[in-house]
Amino acid sequence: MQDRRGIMTTTADRSRRGRAARGAESRPGRKRSATVSDVAELAGVSTATVSRVLNGNYPVAIATRERVLQAVAKLGYAANANARALAGSDTRTIGIVVPELVDPFFGYMVRGLEQAAQDSGRLAIIATTNAHPDAELTLIDRMRERRVDAVILVSGTQVDLPYQRQLVQRAEALEAMGSRLVLCAHPPLTIPSPARSVAYDNEGGAFAVTEHLIAQGHRRIAFVGGRRELPTIAVRLAGYLRALESRGIEVDESIIRTEGFGRVAGHAATQALVAEDTGVTAIFAVNDTIAAGVYDSLHSAGLRIPADVSVVAYDDTPLATDLAPKLTTVHVPLEQMGREALRIGLAEQDAFARTPEDGLTLGTYLVHRDSVAPPRSGATLRE
Repeated sequence: MQDRRGIMTTTADRSRRGRAARGAESRPGRKRSATVSDVAELAGVSTATVSRVLNGNYPVAIATRERVLQAVAKLGYAANANARALAGSDTRTIGIVVPELVDPFFGYMVRGLEQAAQDSGRLAIIATTNAHPDAELTLIDRMRERRVDAVILVSGTQVDLPYQRQLVQRAEALEAMGSRLVLCAHPPLTIPSPARSVAYDNEGGAFAVTEHLIAQGHRRIAFVGGRRELPTIAVRLAGYLRALESRGIEVDESIIRTEGFGRVAGHAATQALVAEDTGVTAIFAVNDTIAAGVYDSLHSAGLRIPADVSVVAYDDTPLATDLAPKLTTVHVPLEQMGREALRIGLAEQDAFARTPEDGLTLGTYLVHRDSVAPPRSGATLRE
């Protein structure tokens, strides 16, 4: 017998269809899982295109890929857990997306990641973004197209809600193909996501180092370096402000100089503080490299550290012990963060990973060296 489409059917075929239809009707409260066909229909593409986007095994136009990923997110589509193994898609590679490698903060984290990748028998593909949010998203897409076993996004440039939604879409697409997105030294997302995170107590470290200066008798403490719109700097600034407020010290925006990174930025900011006679007796540099610029400027002005001005910083890179006097700074477990990020990224894939945590926060601590002393009576930056 032919049906209306002219296709031959049997009584058994029609009977099976009827049972299936009645079964579906008898379970009205049961939600059907989304399929590849559902994703294709919502995105307005073929099922083959959906597979290409999720598997990354064929070039797909950016606009088309975005439609598919949005459909995946909206429908909550997840590929069969066995699909990755059946497809033989374990490439023994991981993707690392990082703002830059010159800054020791990123360099040491990436070193931990790369060593962990080698220990797991994998190759690390490293790409830099120059701190551009669009580049982060594009590079995550490219890593997924290469079918990497995990993508590690180091630090990050934005935390606003639209950007978070973009990250969630990419995390879901990676999850659908059996991979994973891990945010390393990046604030956790505030919306539901399969992405995992490895962070450190950034605000706590900033609070502790500022509190140390206050305990020594400092009240005019400058905050120097970075850009406050960046998540890492915003959190350090929050710790600094919380310490001042907890001691009843009025916040003076004129001595908060968040105008850039690098040794040159530290030098320029300190030079301005000296020229403006701000009455600062201590400087909190947002990282060790900026502290080196602070040192340069103070030495050029004939000011002694810590007799005239105390200096503290953050990260505890080897530079901290190269400076004279040796720098008091907050220790961040940079290489450990890298190792833990990869372990979490590979959880459930091989024996290298122990347990699949949603997130992990590592501690920081203050390393006391030689750059802090109580303020001299009546001392200012102009002396």
